[in-house]
Amino acid sequence: MSGSAAPTDGDTGAGAGRWRPAEVAALTVVSFAGLATALNMSLLIPVLPVITADLHSSGSATQWLLTSTLLVSAVAVPVAGRLGDLYGKKRMLLVSAALLTAGSLLSALGGSLPAMIAGRAVVGLASGVIPLGISLLSTMLPRVRLASGIALVSAMLGIGGALGVPFAAWVGGHADYHVLFWITVGAGAVSLAATWLLLAEPAGRAVGRLDLPGTVVLAAALVCLLLPLSQASSWGWGSAATLAPLAGSVLLLAGFVAWERRSASPLVDVVVNARPGLLLTNLASACVGFALFATLIGTASYVEAPASTGYGFGASILTGGLCLLPSGLAMLLLAPVSAAITNHFGPKVTLATGAAVIALGFLARVAIDRQLWEIVVGTAVASGGAGIAYAAMPSLIGRSAPRSELAAANGLNTLCRAFGSSVASAVGGTLFASQLVLAGGQAYPSHGAYRLLFGLCAGAAVVAALIALTVPTRRESDSEASTELTEQPAPAVASEPAAG
Repeated sequence: MSGSAAPTDGDTGAGAGRWRPAEVAALTVVSFAGLATALNMSLLIPVLPVITADLHSSGSATQWLLTSTLLVSAVAVPVAGRLGDLYGKKRMLLVSAALLTAGSLLSALGGSLPAMIAGRAVVGLASGVIPLGISLLSTMLPRVRLASGIALVSAMLGIGGALGVPFAAWVGGHADYHVLFWITVGAGAVSLAATWLLLAEPAGRAVGRLDLPGTVVLAAALVCLLLPLSQASSWGWGSAATLAPLAGSVLLLAGFVAWERRSASPLVDVVVNARPGLLLTNLASACVGFALFATLIGTASYVEAPASTGYGFGASILTGGLCLLPSGLAMLLLAPVSAAITNHFGPKVTLATGAAVIALGFLARVAIDRQLWEIVVGTAVASGGAGIAYAAMPSLIGRSAPRSELAAANGLNTLCRAFGSSVASAVGGTLFASQLVLAGGQAYPSHGAYRLLFGLCAGAAVVAALIALTVPTRRESDSEASTELTEQPAPAVASEPAAG
């Protein structure tokens, strides 16, 4: 299939209201790939105790099945975005699907914890699917349908997370946990075949090469940043094991910025990403990522805690997972709402609206938590707001980033969300470890710890809404970009279509 020209703002002709087969295929394939990747990220959470017992390992060692994926994906997302701009978005989607399949296969066949961790690390390399897919859609869909397409793909993140926990809990209770790995092997294989057969490679690529020194420095900086954040509750915030790598990450990030400013082919164009339209969007994204993570760590464990804690419902693992299911459905059902707001009022209003809804959801979790249905509704409201907000972010990125750097810019935005979630995980872990209540001889996080976390998430969402309202309008961004173009040469872009 040959690449197609990028849609223009004025694509409102007679065919603008009808979905063409190529557009439907692209949206379906990208949505499925995003769902498979998101599902894989949450699939192991309920069965970690089962894996720990089966492999006779410690809980901290088994946790690396999640930590390895987190660390690798943080590095892979911006790199995959840059490679997509350089060598083709379809090509990198194929690579991502192949890595998801291979990593899942390694975990399925692995009879030891190190082998499974290695497989999960390979799976982390496939995490660039969402920003790559959104960037591909941005070049294929006309403006009148772009907001709807982006909203649906963005909703896959929440749907995958919401489906993964109850589904894994059900499988863990009725079958061997290795079945979960085989399911993701199948999903990766289907995604690989569909991408190869149904997607076209858009015309036009950036000219340059992958900045290997910058990639190495960024990888080291992100590991030094995210690893201590993921382990801070057990290592201690004041320990050398936590503070030393955090300090190192600051130095490495400063060195990375200095290097990228001088690189002829930067991994992350820090000059472009310092534009207010991109910088403010990424800051708001980090705040939303912080808020959304609490729906995962503050729902299943909350309802599964015994009633003697003063807040729990003594629910089973499966019931705790099912409490997240309405959250995924809310993100899916609100995708058209997000697109409508964007089309009528612009993506900055959509982002601010979504963040405000998140804040309302978490305030409800603080104030109304006596009945199980109240927990489910409050969590669904917060998740629905996140779905609205997430759908607006790629649209804001697309309005400020050069088309030749679109995948890289979306990758950096995804990284900012992941950073916000990592900070929330660290803060939540610290709160839960420091404020405990005994029930049945076992320690649980106190009710006050949960309420404080939800209050912090509501505050982060309010900050995100305020930041969103300061994002420059399209006219302001265009004026700024025009000024920059008169001061420096435009980046070179290859116009020939890519192979297969």
